[in-house]
Amino acid sequence: MKVRLNRRYHFSASHRLHNPILSADDNRSTFGKCNNPHGHGHNYTVELMLSGDVDPVTGMICNLGDLDPFIGREIVERFDRSDLNSDEWFHNTIPTTEALATRIFDHVSQHFELAKLERVRVEETENNAFEITR
Repeated sequence: MKVRLNRRYHFSASHRLHNPILSADDNRSTFGKCNNPHGHGHNYTVELMLSGDVDPVTGMICNLGDLDPFIGREIVERFDRSDLNSDEWFHNTIPTTEALATRIFDHVSQHFELAKLERVRVEETENNAFEITR
């Protein structure tokens, strides 16, 4: 029997959507207020969905005692109160929320193999959320 685990995490970060190959006018036209030279911030919610078989010894598909410290260290502490543009994950990438969700998916899926990462959902605002699924 396959069981799914959904877990939510929160952090606040800023970013500026800007493509250096575009002119200033094209950046403003493409990204609007998200192209503000000083950036702008969001209170992000990241939801992970993992699935797997229940371990007969522990009764769990994933030990939250392992998952929470990993996500706390690798995602929440890394990005909370930061400028996404300055993070190495985005040195050659516009730090859109689509890119953030993709990077989180790639990073987490490399570290949890028993419970398979099926989905990462990043909520940027109450109106905008982006999902990456396997």
